[in-house]
Amino acid sequence: MYIDLIFITNLLIDGALLWLTAWMRKLKPPWWRLIVAAVVGALYVVMMFVPQLSFMYTFMVKLGLSLLMLWITFGFGSLQNYIRNMGAFYIINFAVAGGIIGIHYLLQNSGDIFNGIWFTASGGMSFELKIGFWFTFIGVFGMLLWFKMVHSTRKQLESRSVFMGEVTVEIGGHRVTCRGLLDTGNQLSDPLTRTPVMVMEASLWEDRLPSGWCERLADGEPDKLVMELEHMDFAWQDRLRLVPYRGVNRTASFMLAIKPDAVEIRIGDGVHHASKVLIGLDGGQLSGDRSYRAIIHPKLVEDDAQSPAAEPLETAGNL
Repeated sequence: MYIDLIFITNLLIDGALLWLTAWMRKLKPPWWRLIVAAVVGALYVVMMFVPQLSFMYTFMVKLGLSLLMLWITFGFGSLQNYIRNMGAFYIINFAVAGGIIGIHYLLQNSGDIFNGIWFTASGGMSFELKIGFWFTFIGVFGMLLWFKMVHSTRKQLESRSVFMGEVTVEIGGHRVTCRGLLDTGNQLSDPLTRTPVMVMEASLWEDRLPSGWCERLADGEPDKLVMELEHMDFAWQDRLRLVPYRGVNRTASFMLAIKPDAVEIRIGDGVHHASKVLIGLDGGQLSGDRSYRAIIHPKLVEDDAQSPAAEPLETAGNL
């Protein structure tokens, strides 16, 4: 029964390692290939109980076995792809093994560590590492899950960085610069003039807006703010617009927008300028990690609006 448990455990672990390798390389091998390769790897571990096969526990045999498992799972294809698959497979294995050993040491006290140290007759020092079966079993899948989450987050950040740019907006001689995210699905525009709307956090303009406006915009009262302008003096009053839109729950709402004098958007090596645009004021926080504070309308960065040689707007400082 002990051998059966070892076989099933290594079958699951090898299958998970190969599956994560395929996910990392964006490959979709047939499920039967993955199972056969995992069975081959699990059978090799069972061979440790056969003394006559002790010659198979050499570095070259282990390397050959890993290459065989990769060939069964993904095929050969080309030498370049095969090397990439092998690199991803070993990176995952080393990351998981290193994580398990690190957690094992973290949970040990100094007495447990020194109990595993012993000296040889020649004066050398060795260390005996004892890790429990269930600790290894749970640790492997915990580290695999952690590795997948970290890698997914990294890919998301890399993908998002392609659509990130620097936005500079000028209104009445006041300039604000912030990071913006290009949202290709954003089609928000003024229904009457078809003017695209670029959304920005209202807090960026807090020193230029009447007192308390940011909090009231967060509460969803842009129409009431416009009605109250009759009783106050606001320099940008003639620039204000109310843009209707439908929220996620399909309810009709209004967004308070301001007509700017100029907008400059820098994404990569391209510089885009626009004057026919509205700046929608959002009372909340557009990004949880504050990596961007504006949502760029795709029409503002179309090729016909690009002007790499244009003079950049002078900015009062990045926010």
